[in-house]
Amino acid sequence: VVDAELDARNPRTASRALPAGLLTKPAVWAFTLAMAALFVLCAALLNWLAFVLSPVALAIVCGYSFSKRFTWLSHFWLGLSLAVAPVGAWIAVKAEFALTPLLLGLAVVLWVAGFDIIYACQDVEFDRQAGLHSLPRQFGVARALHVSSALHALTVLVLLLVGHWARLGGLYAGGVLAAAGVLAYEHWIVTPDDLSRVTTAFFTLNGLVSVGLAAVALADLLL
Repeated sequence: VVDAELDARNPRTASRALPAGLLTKPAVWAFTLAMAALFVLCAALLNWLAFVLSPVALAIVCGYSFSKRFTWLSHFWLGLSLAVAPVGAWIAVKAEFALTPLLLGLAVVLWVAGFDIIYACQDVEFDRQAGLHSLPRQFGVARALHVSSALHALTVLVLLLVGHWARLGGLYAGGVLAAAGVLAYEHWIVTPDDLSRVTTAFFTLNGLVSVGLAAVALADLLL
């Protein structure tokens, strides 16, 4: 809803549901508010800590859409929004903080920020015209891709640390190394001079990393 007008002006996003007229703003607002209320209610039914932190989680997630209006660090805000999931899941079950979910959350922040920087490389000119902020707009596409590579390298290191701290075995470690290979390929197919495969890097390869890591972590725990 917040970005509907911007999406309508950007040829890449003009076909999204709101700018394309497939949904109305009142309908989307009603759905959003209803789901937010349901989220808080469900958190309250889980435990006190989940309930107390539920507004914080909502603020983080809902605040992301505004972040690119004032900071090029918005990629990390998006990462933080997604990192709410593993940390929140742990709190939902355990009703406490612990190092393992916080490390996993950090890995999510680094991973998401890295691939969102790649995705933002497509919109440098539009962001400049619209007054929006992104790391590619601030520092250029080439430097932004270097930062993205560094973030994904750190992601792999943190994921290995998660495995060590959570006492996961070789199956998980092998999965992380396989994910590292996928991330390396992601950076190989996207260059400052050729952004034609950004969609493959952003959606397909990161989807493979997400599902693959979840599968090997679960298998490691069960086997």
